[in-house]
Amino acid sequence: MARKISFLNYKGGVGKTSLIINTAAALAKMGKRVLLFDFDTQSNASIWLLKLDRWNKINASGEGAIYSIFEPGKAQVKDLVIKDVLEGKSGEKLLPGLDLVPTTFNLVDLENEYNGDPKRPPFLVFYEQVQPLEAQYDFILFDCPPNILRASQCGVFTSNEIYVPANPDALSLIGFTLLTEKLHKFHQLSASFRRAAMGLPAQVHGIIFNSIKQGVDIEVPKMRMQLRLNQFKTAKRAAPSAKIFNTQIRDAMVVRRAVALGLPVSLVSAEAIETGASGDNVINDYRKLASELVQHVPAAT
Repeated sequence: MARKISFLNYKGGVGKTSLIINTAAALAKMGKRVLLFDFDTQSNASIWLLKLDRWNKINASGEGAIYSIFEPGKAQVKDLVIKDVLEGKSGEKLLPGLDLVPTTFNLVDLENEYNGDPKRPPFLVFYEQVQPLEAQYDFILFDCPPNILRASQCGVFTSNEIYVPANPDALSLIGFTLLTEKLHKFHQLSASFRRAAMGLPAQVHGIIFNSIKQGVDIEVPKMRMQLRLNQFKTAKRAAPSAKIFNTQIRDAMVVRRAVALGLPVSLVSAEAIETGASGDNVINDYRKLASELVQHVPAAT
């Protein structure tokens, strides 16, 4: 069955979307089957992977976006999956194995305007529809906004693992602390909807330092984050195996160029071919991160 993972931090601007897209692409290049759900109302992951012309068609009609499973409620998640989402100018598939369920700006309506059955909250509706897809994938990833409101709850409730993108600053530490507190409250709120087969509610399994600028010493922020992580592990608010990942993602111009081109960095730069797996660049950072993620298997619960 798929490993279901949410990328989430209560601090915005940590480079979460670039991290999840490039990690997903690196996993697909390793031969893994990956499904990415975009639950951020800004739709950055969807726009990046679909490019504007394809995304605009979905945004204009609302059909094909994740909110359609809630309102009007006739769509099913399985019908929204865009297989091998990355396409070239002629429609050729550029990265087989990376699928997307997109979102559009109307997902914001889930937070305030949606009035569903109180006995079947959105996170339960979503979870039940994702279940039949699990056997088709190695990884199901959720790009969540920096909160635990209804959209994020869908990813968190369905996930088995949570990874926290962080920058080497005090705000990332504060965001991680707030995230852990809010997670605990959500798990209490949703406990009655969980089934024994789902296992334990998702906890933080790792912290990933992202967008590290050249010459910045991250040892002190890393030490502070480790201390806080240790506290949460002791309090059983983080997974026993939770760690700060050895792999750190550097800040690089090619990542911003990749956004503009609508491609992951591994399909943008010639460095991906020229330096191979031994290269010292951001492309190889993502390769290493994907490998570390594959190896960081949670203990069975």
